[in-house]
Amino acid sequence: VMMSAIFSLSVSMAAWDLSVTVEELGPEAPPLKVSVTSDLHIGGVILKIVEKTQIKKDWSDHALWWEQKQQWLLRPSWTLEKYEIHADARLSLTPQHKPLRLGLPNGTTLRLQACFSRPVFQTVMGVCHLLNLRHPEELSLLRPMEVKKKKKDKEAEEEVVYDLTGLRTSSGRSSPAHTLSNGMPMHFADSLQTEAVYKMLSVSLPAPAPETITKMPRPTSLMDKAQVHSRWLDSSRSLLQQGVQEHDRLLLRFKYYCFHDLDPKYDAVRLTQLYEQARWAILLEDVDCTEEEMMLFAALQYHIGKVSLSEPQPMTSCPAMDDLDSALQCLEVKMEAEESITADMLVSPSESYFVLSHFLRPRPKRLTLKGYKQFWFAFNNTSISYYKSKEESLKEPIQQMNLKGCEVAPDVSVAGQKFCIRLLIPGAEGMNEVYLRCENELQYSRWMAACRLASKGKTLADSSFSSEVQNIQSFLAMQRTNPGANIAQTDDSINTYSLVSPRYHKKYKAKQLTPRILEAYQNVAQLPLTDALLRFLQIWQGLPDFGVSYFVVRFKGCRKDEVLGVTNNRLIRIDLSIGDVVKTWRYNTMRQWNVNWDIQQMAIEFNGNVNIAFSCVTATCKIVHEYIGGYIFMATRTKEQAEVLNQELFFKLTGGHEAI
Repeated sequence: VMMSAIFSLSVSMAAWDLSVTVEELGPEAPPLKVSVTSDLHIGGVILKIVEKTQIKKDWSDHALWWEQKQQWLLRPSWTLEKYEIHADARLSLTPQHKPLRLGLPNGTTLRLQACFSRPVFQTVMGVCHLLNLRHPEELSLLRPMEVKKKKKDKEAEEEVVYDLTGLRTSSGRSSPAHTLSNGMPMHFADSLQTEAVYKMLSVSLPAPAPETITKMPRPTSLMDKAQVHSRWLDSSRSLLQQGVQEHDRLLLRFKYYCFHDLDPKYDAVRLTQLYEQARWAILLEDVDCTEEEMMLFAALQYHIGKVSLSEPQPMTSCPAMDDLDSALQCLEVKMEAEESITADMLVSPSESYFVLSHFLRPRPKRLTLKGYKQFWFAFNNTSISYYKSKEESLKEPIQQMNLKGCEVAPDVSVAGQKFCIRLLIPGAEGMNEVYLRCENELQYSRWMAACRLASKGKTLADSSFSSEVQNIQSFLAMQRTNPGANIAQTDDSINTYSLVSPRYHKKYKAKQLTPRILEAYQNVAQLPLTDALLRFLQIWQGLPDFGVSYFVVRFKGCRKDEVLGVTNNRLIRIDLSIGDVVKTWRYNTMRQWNVNWDIQQMAIEFNGNVNIAFSCVTATCKIVHEYIGGYIFMATRTKEQAEVLNQELFFKLTGGHEAI
């Protein structure tokens, strides 16, 4: 027994050769062989390798990469035995930070040093700290779409890359960089070149050329939109683990549509890049909008472009900017075309309900009636009831519909005096589609505000009701033309086709679009830059398809593929063939959720013994799991904790290592 113990000890302590490739020696250099024992710790292995290279330099950023296991060896105190490394292991000593080409929402490409060894979530934090982007948890990295180009295009279009590799990222930092009095981070003020790059990031770029818009790929179906979201990187794994190599190109985008604590005083880059992402979503028809809304988007783009070209204006902030909604409520937009809302026009928030006569089609879509029939409606708490007449309102209603958890979408044409509200109300057999048709703008604004609050479980007594009405009215005012205004019919500086999506390039001639855009421009021409940016985001945020990330899935027990829409507060089941909403589930009714990684199936349980299970078709189950967990994480943030990011909770909710 004693001899066996001595023999096993001598075997474990025996020296053996470990092959390590050192990047600094060049790609053609053979691996170095160092003599090690199994109880030698990783730090000791690196020391032996460094001594053998005889290269004098700072090796502090270097770490060992295990090629076969696709694993970083980042614990210097762990031994080779603990990592289960044997003589056949192929290791590389390589820098943890490597150059990466990063495409931003405004189309700018930067080359910077990014961390390849930490989880992508922490890599994004480091990049955002460098670029002075607060709340990096809202952003992530995705692979660019592969576009086949002709040889002529390749020669003509050489990518312009702005080099920031001299500025090191600080991995894991969530607070913004220290800034100078002019609002520029100190590390950007070191040279004129880096100052110019920062200005490019924090000020909106000129409108793209029309041919640039038409050449870029545009989603034409739900399947196309779903393909986009299959390209997100895994936030819990490193870049190198996911096959990203030095000098590769990735895209930095806002992934989660929850814009927390937006403050223009500190968020010049964040606000500009968010606007650029929204602008491209409109121009590439990623989000549907009406023709009137498109003209307003075009007018705001035109105005923002004109103001941005003038002398740089310091960003100003309003008090109590907890999020984008409250930021927009702080704006005081004064336009000649907008009528003031007097107190007697608004319903007092203390009232439990108000009544309104209007036209309605209270039927599911499959039983659509040709015309509208007038009923008397009453709003009470989060429910609407309708009656044959006002006199009948004291009796039992024909039907009562609870709007909590419903989908609310506008169907408005100010020019055509059409003010409709589209409701998708959850029912036992799916979603019932109901249209409310209002008689005028004021009536529409009040009912739209009430429906939006009711969908969130809030009543008319909520303090935000009046401000919601005002926001809707100011939005309608921006779409209203002013016949009395002296509107220039042409403007040499306006490039019409740069401001609208390709659909309108085909539908109208430029000379037809120009006066319409300039008419809309009259209502926004006096807005300061910050207010114009926030207004653009507000309208974008109000679109029915805003913030929906699509995935093609196969629900358990079904034979055909369907679409799962993931938003900041709910999951949406959508018919892939016709695009109709079938069912909606809110996160606040979710009891538990987990993933069976063996069969790549996600199962979710909601209140009322509602259970769903699905497998993913266009993306990995991990991406969908991360989206849901990420949105739940976003809901835990508070203003008091704005600068403290709970990374542990994020990884617990999105990492997929255990059921929540």
